[in-house]
Amino acid sequence: MRRPLVLLIGLLAAAGLWALPPLLFRARARAQDAGEVARVRVEKAARRLVLLDGNDQPLRVFTGIQLGPNPIGPKHFQGDGRTPEGHYTIDRGNPNSAYHLSLHISYPDAADRAFAQAAGKPPGGDIFLHGQPNFMGPARAPGDWTEGCIALTNSEIEEIWQRVGDGTPIDLMP
Repeated sequence: MRRPLVLLIGLLAAAGLWALPPLLFRARARAQDAGEVARVRVEKAARRLVLLDGNDQPLRVFTGIQLGPNPIGPKHFQGDGRTPEGHYTIDRGNPNSAYHLSLHISYPDAADRAFAQAAGKPPGGDIFLHGQPNFMGPARAPGDWTEGCIALTNSEIEEIWQRVGDGTPIDLMP
């Protein structure tokens, strides 16, 4: 009888540890509008995200970004595992995301919706810049694993969260 009780307590403790990272993390204040960072550029092939000033000069470069499992080419349809390509906007932040902070990208636009509609498929949506899954704590998932989002380390998304406000343009390049 004692062994099952010990196992149950161990399982509950382990489950509680999985829930701790989001409970312990307290999001820093988010940039309210476009400020020092005038534009974000994502270079998919180079696996790079660049924060740019008003003169298109790099302020900060993040390497090793993670994309979906099918990263070559633009996103056309829900479930295609691709990250969009084109010019969009960061339009809102979510501090309570399933991932360590998230910034929403305004995909799909009218052209994306029309393309998908012509093919009789949904365009998809919910494309974000975000950190790693909350259940992982500070660990990083291996490889390309998103559904079309751009994933960064938790510390990287924390910096971006503080510096990139709503209304900031984002260019998603091949």
